[in-house]
Amino acid sequence: MKRMAILAVGLLGVAAAGAVWWRFSSAPVVEMATIVRGEIVEAVYATGTIEPVNWAKVSPTVSGRLTEIVGRDNMAVKRGDVLARLDDGEARARVTEADARFSYWRDELARQRTLADRGIASREAFDRAQAEYLAAQATQVVAARRLADLVLLSPMDGVVLRQDGEIGEVVDKLQTLFWIGQPRPLRAIVDVDEEDIPLVVAGQIALVKADAFPDSSVEGVVVEITPKGDPLNKSYRVRISLPDGIRFHIGMTVETNIVVRQSIDALLAPLDALVDGGVFVVSDGRVQRRKVQFGIRGRDRVEVLSGLAAGEQVVLNPPAGLQDGARVRVAR
Repeated sequence: MKRMAILAVGLLGVAAAGAVWWRFSSAPVVEMATIVRGEIVEAVYATGTIEPVNWAKVSPTVSGRLTEIVGRDNMAVKRGDVLARLDDGEARARVTEADARFSYWRDELARQRTLADRGIASREAFDRAQAEYLAAQATQVVAARRLADLVLLSPMDGVVLRQDGEIGEVVDKLQTLFWIGQPRPLRAIVDVDEEDIPLVVAGQIALVKADAFPDSSVEGVVVEITPKGDPLNKSYRVRISLPDGIRFHIGMTVETNIVVRQSIDALLAPLDALVDGGVFVVSDGRVQRRKVQFGIRGRDRVEVLSGLAAGEQVVLNPPAGLQDGARVRVAR
C-alpha cells in the first residue's frame, strides 16, 4: 500500500510537470525590440518634375505650314528674336489687297471732302466714302496682324530649351513648338494630395530625389503653394526651390519628401510594435499591455511621448488575438 501511495504521488507530480511544460511550450514565441533615442521625421510624399524658374512656351496663334525654323536647341535668343515662320503667301496677298483698298478709299474720302466743301457732292456720298475708308483701315490692320501671327518670336531672353516641329509640317494653334527659358535656377513642381496639403507651408525643407541619381537627394525649400487645387486629381501644386549646381535636368521626374515635423532626440518605438494605440511589454513570461502616447510617425518608427522609457523592450509584431496577461516565450 505504501508503495502504491508513493507511486500515485509520483505520477501526479509527473502529470503536473507535464501540464506546466505543455502550457509553456504552447505559449507563442515573440520577438522583442528596444526603445531607443534618435531622430525622426514626418514627411509628406509627392511626385513631380524639374523645370526652370524662368521659362515660357511658344505656340502659333494660327494654324499653318512651317516654312522656316530659326531657333534650335541650346540656341541663345533675345526677346523679339524670330524663332520660326509659317507659310505667309496667302496672308501677304491679303495685306496687298487691304493696302490697295485702303489707299483707294483714303483718296476717295479726300476727294469727296473737297467736293462736299464746294457744294458739288452730296453729304450721303461723303458719308459713304468715310464709312468705306474706316472699314478698309480696319481690314488693313487685321491683315497685318494675320501676317505678323505667322512669325513666332521669342517672348524673353534665354535659351531654346526644346524645339519641336519640322519644315513642311502643318502645325495647329496652341501646339507648343518652342520652350524658351533660363537653364538655371531650377525648381521642382510637385503635386501634393489634398489630404496632406494642410500640413505643407512655405519654408519647409523638402528632400528631392531623381531616378537618374538614386544614390543622392537634394535639399530644397517649399516656396509656393497654389491656392486652387485640381479637383480631378485631388491635389495641389507645390513649388520647391533648388540650390545651384545640382545635376538635375529640366523635365526629369522626381520624388519628394516634404518635412512637416522633426525631432532630433526622441524616444523611438518600431511601428510594428503598435496595436490599437498601445504596445505589449513582457514581465515574468507574461505580456502586459501598455498604453502609450505617440507623436511623429516615420516610415518604420514612431515617436514615444509618454508610457515608455529608453531601454525598455516591446513585443514586435504581436500575434493576432494576444491578450493582456497572456503567457509568451521570448525568442533568443
